[in-house]
Amino acid sequence: MTVTPLLLLLLGLTGAHTTTDQRTAAAMAAGLCKTRPTDLVFIIDSSRSVRPSEFEQVKVFLAKVIEGLDVGPNATRVGVVNYASRVKNEVSLKTHKTKAGLVKAVTKIEPLSTGTMTGLAIQFALNVAFSEAEGARKSNEISKVAIIVTDGRPQDNVKDIAQRARDAGIEIFAIGVGRVDMSTLRQMASDPLDDHVDYVESYSVIEKLTKKFQEAFCVTDLCASGDHDCEQVCISTPGSFKCACKEGFTLMDDGRSCSACSSAATDVVFLIDGSKSVRPENFELVKKWINQIVDKLDVSDSKAHVGLVQYSSAVKQEFPLGRYNNKKDLKDAVKKMAYMERGTMTGQALRFLTDNSFSFMQGARPGVTKVGIVFTDGRSQDYIGDAAKKAKELGIKMYAVGVGNAVEDELKEIASEPVGEHYFYTADFKTMTQIGKKLQINICQEEDPCECDSLVKFQKKVEDALQALTKKLESMSKRIALLENKIV
Repeated sequence: MTVTPLLLLLLGLTGAHTTTDQRTAAAMAAGLCKTRPTDLVFIIDSSRSVRPSEFEQVKVFLAKVIEGLDVGPNATRVGVVNYASRVKNEVSLKTHKTKAGLVKAVTKIEPLSTGTMTGLAIQFALNVAFSEAEGARKSNEISKVAIIVTDGRPQDNVKDIAQRARDAGIEIFAIGVGRVDMSTLRQMASDPLDDHVDYVESYSVIEKLTKKFQEAFCVTDLCASGDHDCEQVCISTPGSFKCACKEGFTLMDDGRSCSACSSAATDVVFLIDGSKSVRPENFELVKKWINQIVDKLDVSDSKAHVGLVQYSSAVKQEFPLGRYNNKKDLKDAVKKMAYMERGTMTGQALRFLTDNSFSFMQGARPGVTKVGIVFTDGRSQDYIGDAAKKAKELGIKMYAVGVGNAVEDELKEIASEPVGEHYFYTADFKTMTQIGKKLQINICQEEDPCECDSLVKFQKKVEDALQALTKKLESMSKRIALLENKIV
């Protein structure tokens, strides 16, 4: 099934605004939902108060829930316990390995039509239905779930045995019909009760709960839905995901970002527009964006050093290169940056970058690659051409990022070649995270000329030796040929 942009939006691209329930509903609509492996036992009341036609409706409900499951020996296993004054194990967890077989077995269940011993039924489920002998699995990764359907007041105690079942790791859903005793349902069900207790007026409408239980067992494929933050490769796991990188890239410590050359030493300085047009709420988004990029860097004494400069009508160095040599301290310092407001003097800020930020006095290291990341949301109020040119002439790798009213021609003037890889623009601050994913600071360690010279000399020696050996072999071949001729 094709996943439409609207469904992708519902599935998580709206971030915190999308609830888990909305993502689940959208996943089901998009066909991206799989049910987690579960040992599921239905415990159904067939006491005399349940008329035969009503019992048929219970079986239809069971069949529809089963239709929404991934049934199989290594997926979800289903059992059915039928009870009244006595208990009957209708379907064992180990019996049916296909959906069709399960549904057929459910249709053949007959009501017992006596009393209502719900506590006895739960005790049976705990001791027998969920036992390994009946097909339950020992693994902690396999959920154990009981769905109890009843329409009356039990004739025995349910509170204590239900507690023992929950303590044994069984999640209990309690469905009450008609004149059911609601306090008994609450005694049986797991917490939170709002999620685990349901009531319907009659058996004729019990089918409306089908969707709820399909969603309860739904595990969204987060990779397929796009509801993940992996930079390159997303690998689905049950109910979650893990990130990986393409060949030639290394997964960073944040578990999401990829680097082509994570071992390279780099000096990175952010030059951030703090003018009044940014606005305080957007400035907080900018700080989160900075830390998103910081997460990609291998920050340490010997590898990536990061500096931060804010500018508006004036320029303020928030902290120089090398002051913070671990990500936690660095990101905390970024969060504390106060918003300056006022004008947009980008040219002045670029001059500060070249004359101060990357000077040895401010922590820049000799022989280390220099990277400048300039962010702005508007047109500069001064000339940027000379300062932008100087930055690139000094060998600084310049990235330009613009949002809102930023002028793309100015961004391109700031950016290093190839310009298409070094400038980025978005109309909305809320989509800056997408730029953060695209912006790759792939600085590779330059080769040591001495090592190269040594390698070339070694290769030359090997080639000379091979040529000499080839000549000797040719000479020996000729002698052998002469000897063979003499013998003949």
